[in-house]
Amino acid sequence: MKCFLYAHFLCLCLLFSLEKSYGFEGRENAENHHSHTIETSSLFPSTSCKSSTKILSNNDTKASLKVVHKHGSCSTLYQDKTIAAPTDTEILLQDQSRVKSIHSRLSNPKTSGGNDVTVIDSTTIPAKDGSVIGSGSYIVTVGLGTPQKELSLIFDTASDITWTQCQPCAISCYKQKEQKFDPSQSTSYTNISCSSSICSSLTSATGTPPGCASSTCVYAIQYGDGSFTIGFFGTEKLTLTSTDAFDNIYFGCGQNNQGLFGGSAGILGLGRDKLSLVSQTAQKYNKIFSYCLPSSSSSTGFLTFGCSDTKNAKFTPLSTISAGTSFYGLDFTGISVGGTKLAISASVFSTAGGLIDAGTVITRLPPPAYSALRASFRKLMSKYPRTKALSILDTCYDLSNYSTISVPKIGFFFSGGVEVDIDVTGVFFGSSISQVCLAFAGNKNATDVLIFGSVQQKTLEVFYDGSAEKVGFASGGCS
Repeated sequence: MKCFLYAHFLCLCLLFSLEKSYGFEGRENAENHHSHTIETSSLFPSTSCKSSTKILSNNDTKASLKVVHKHGSCSTLYQDKTIAAPTDTEILLQDQSRVKSIHSRLSNPKTSGGNDVTVIDSTTIPAKDGSVIGSGSYIVTVGLGTPQKELSLIFDTASDITWTQCQPCAISCYKQKEQKFDPSQSTSYTNISCSSSICSSLTSATGTPPGCASSTCVYAIQYGDGSFTIGFFGTEKLTLTSTDAFDNIYFGCGQNNQGLFGGSAGILGLGRDKLSLVSQTAQKYNKIFSYCLPSSSSSTGFLTFGCSDTKNAKFTPLSTISAGTSFYGLDFTGISVGGTKLAISASVFSTAGGLIDAGTVITRLPPPAYSALRASFRKLMSKYPRTKALSILDTCYDLSNYSTISVPKIGFFFSGGVEVDIDVTGVFFGSSISQVCLAFAGNKNATDVLIFGSVQQKTLEVFYDGSAEKVGFASGGCS
């Protein structure tokens, strides 16, 4: 009740200012019912950071963190020119690795590597079909240890274990912006013993049986692209805000880490396993969190744990596809383009199944659904010149001669009669005005799971209620 009253009060206080600021930079006031009219310059990020108009408020029922794109102008990692940002092609290749890993995990949930293994520091980890790639795009800053050290972590809804690189990096560490965490300098760090039941729980959270070194539990995670982290499993004090800190949070203290983590210090695991941060903080937040991914890499969003205002949210039940996995499964039922629902058989979506993932960049659709979407979109965009494909994206446009364009609206339908309109910032992908691409791709097989990716989630506030087994969407969450 207290949470509801606070949220209602906050909503009333901010309603006027938020309604005025929910649009994104460059959007014109005049939009017809079925399309967006935008300036082409607004399709690309600025070199300076523009903070979200959403006020981050913290109280005794919730904790909010600022979300930034790890390679955008709002990120501290952006200032480190020795950490190169990936190209569009590299981003899409990494994204494809993540998608393949998700498909593999769902097809072979009990796969643990067979004979094809890599042995590193006495720990055996799968060389193939590991956890999903850890190189997501969005980071938050949290405090770890006593005294606390601030660390920038990629938040990932498809990962369960929270981990960071730790000194002394006994074997190897990739380059990160911040100083690596040193557990010997923290008064609140404790190792987990090999005989602990928690150590045994790592198998379900990572897909890899734990190891043991000097009576200390050793975790190992290998991602779909070959990146990995191995280290000691321990507990530590985790600080989210000045008022929200948690003792004895289980996390990985990485001593051997390699991969495409973009200068971040590690991963914040928001999956559904009992070792995820969502589950470990359930006593306070009841497995409730929400986030808003910013409209561009030069804007900010937020990640909130705990009670939020869901007055304008539309909720759909979690589906059974995620049973026994980290994933948040959703039942998709349809797609609309330009105000018209596409004639796609319901069996197309039920055969594939679906999930939502903040770490996958481009939404992946069953082949018939993507073909229908592409055909309708191309027809409505026929006055704009097409250009060559960009990696997996086959519907690209050269907009060099246009200062404004009209973009058909795209919507998704979910079980329970829920329809969610994609923000115009979630329609395209590309960093060049001469190659702007429809940000959707088709899966190879009809049985490959549909993945609702991060580009299409931009500016939506996405609510996860693990206790009530549902996910919600509200438009205009951040700019």
